[in-house]
Amino acid sequence: NLSDLAAKGAEPIGYLLSLSVAPWCGDEWLERFAAGLAEDQRLYGIDLLGGDTTSTPGPLTISITALGKIAAGKTIRRAGAKPGDCVFVSGTVGDAGAGLAVLKGQGDLLDEAQRTMLTARYRVPEPRLSLGRRLIGLASASLDVSDGLMADLGHISEASHVRIAVEAEKVPLSPAGRVFWGKAVGQAATAGDDYEIAFTAPVSMRTAIAAAAREASVPVHEIGRVEAGEGVRLLDKDGNSIPLGHSGYTHF
Repeated sequence: NLSDLAAKGAEPIGYLLSLSVAPWCGDEWLERFAAGLAEDQRLYGIDLLGGDTTSTPGPLTISITALGKIAAGKTIRRAGAKPGDCVFVSGTVGDAGAGLAVLKGQGDLLDEAQRTMLTARYRVPEPRLSLGRRLIGLASASLDVSDGLMADLGHISEASHVRIAVEAEKVPLSPAGRVFWGKAVGQAATAGDDYEIAFTAPVSMRTAIAAAAREASVPVHEIGRVEAGEGVRLLDKDGNSIPLGHSGYTHF
């Protein structure tokens, strides 16, 4: 929820929580759950504004809606990318997908430190709120990477009526992610749950974006370009499209 707000340039205010508690959720679980929420409230300056708590025969259901604010007319929308714009993404891509795979027993080539790092990226993502606010007036279109880099850039492509070309060699992977994915950059770029910000911006904004990244202490990488047309392509070093089995998570 906070990552969505970050990608729009919004400042979070608070959240609503609807909690349907299953029979197996005892006092210890509830205390740990509340402590986790309290820690996020402290880190991100938000408050629990209300909601509803009920019991259920199962399964446990948690529904959270976060609220934020932004000056009128300043929201960074999905529509707005123009041919000639550059494509950027914050942080690294594919870590969370690798972390989930590790939790399922994969990743034999990883050492213990790499396993810990990747699973942490999956379990406790960090919303890029500081960067998002600094992209107001710089980014032409933006959204957070939750479904997978390629899938989410596809949402910008569709809303903006443009084609987006991503260069596989420029997709940023962490050292641990590179060990896990090897040469399968396409899988990393469709894995999802990264909660980074993917955005487009005019070429003239490159210097300002680099400054915003430094101020936010979040690395930002230029990974492609916006073209006339439709859809999203992942390109190899020769400019050929890399086949993808799927672009990312599908909600319905």
